[in-house]
Formats: sequence, C-alpha cells, structure tokens
Amino acid sequence: MIKMNFDMIVFKEGETYVAYCPELDLSSCGSSVQQAKEMLRTAIRLFLDEAEKMGTLTDILSEIHYTVNHDGRYVPPKIIAAEEVSL
Repeated sequence: MIKMNFDMIVFKEGETYVAYCPELDLSSCGSSVQQAKEMLRTAIRLFLDEAEKMGTLTDILSEIHYTVNHDGRYVPPKIIAAEEVSL
C-alpha cells in the first residue's frame, strides 16, 4: 500500500454524514462523522489497491497533480481557499 495524504470534507445530508475527498473525487457516508470518515478511508484504500493492481495508479495520481515528497509519500496539491459563495 502506498503512503499518501488527502483532504477530507465532511458534510451532512439529512441524517447522513458524507465524507468527500476532492482530489480523488471519492466519497462515502455513515451515520456519524467518525463512521463517514472511516468509510471514506476504506473506499480510498480499495480504489488505490485496484488502481495499483491494474497498473494505472501512477498515471492517475500524476494526472491529478499528486507529487512524491522526500519520504516517498504522495502529496496532493494544496487547497488554497474554500468558502461558501452565493450568487
């Protein structure tokens, strides 16, 4: 399993908590914030494992601008700003 960092956003839809990773465009949900976060980690692990098995992991991470740091950990591009905007 590769080492990587990712951002996680958690929001509520009705009675369900949704955890979302914007870099990978993956999400999962749960009945609590903690459960949603754990489920997202599981979804990301499964996604990475499958991409690695298919031989496409490096291409995917490169395409979404992940870089490898000095420890060999994949690091996403930094989110510069996040805000709620209305028109």
